[in-house]
Amino acid sequence: MPDSGTAPSFELLPGAVGSPVILHVPHSARAIPPDVRADIVLDDAALEQELDHITDAHTARIAEVAAGLAAVRPFRFVNRLSRLVVDPERFPDEREEMLSAGMGAVYTRTTHREVLRRAGTDPEPLLARYFRPYARAMTEAVADRLAATGRAVIVDVHSYPTAALPYELHGEGPRPPVCIGTDAFHTPDEQARLAREAFAACGGTGLDSPFAGTYVPLDFYGRDARVAALMVEIRRDTYMTEPGGPAGPGLDRLAKALAALVDGLSG
Repeated sequence: MPDSGTAPSFELLPGAVGSPVILHVPHSARAIPPDVRADIVLDDAALEQELDHITDAHTARIAEVAAGLAAVRPFRFVNRLSRLVVDPERFPDEREEMLSAGMGAVYTRTTHREVLRRAGTDPEPLLARYFRPYARAMTEAVADRLAATGRAVIVDVHSYPTAALPYELHGEGPRPPVCIGTDAFHTPDEQARLAREAFAACGGTGLDSPFAGTYVPLDFYGRDARVAALMVEIRRDTYMTEPGGPAGPGLDRLAKALAALVDGLSG
């Protein structure tokens, strides 16, 4: 398992000065700092299996290839730590519905609803060390795009398993090759249409099933319509061997589709 005791926990990779688009890759890494690992109760083998299930493997590579193909290079904000450290996309309070599954900003349960951290674990140290700095940096990245271009478009790049895992609260719905997550305030209809068109050749798309919503930093969430957001959820069998295996030729096809979406959003 990778060790990130000294590596930065996230990275903002620059794009074209005039690009409003930020490709956000929050769940692609497996790295867990040693002191954080010490508070996870799984043995090494079980932790590796959990990382296979919970990690959106190869999504950072999909975003990287797409950025290189796009006519106007987007910015990329990439989490370099596993979501088992903190999940930067969760609400850090009682608004988070995944708290009911033990998967708030700091997870206490696994994808199979087994114990990940001991009961009574205080999330505050991890929130202070990782969650809040990440949120501040993402907020600054969005503010920078607003200042430069007058708007910002966040495109989350995720993946999900072919078969629903026990932690999923809405796993009974359709599981299309590409699911486009939307938000009533932050996702204009035109941008959802662009996403569905861009990924139409990747086996088909659906909206908000099995995962719905988008990520917007809380300073802008529900307040600033200049910040648009989409979530791209890619079913893993379309580009990799599950769970946690190597990428296949589908990765390049998906990256090309993501680049087409970036181009549509940049215009």
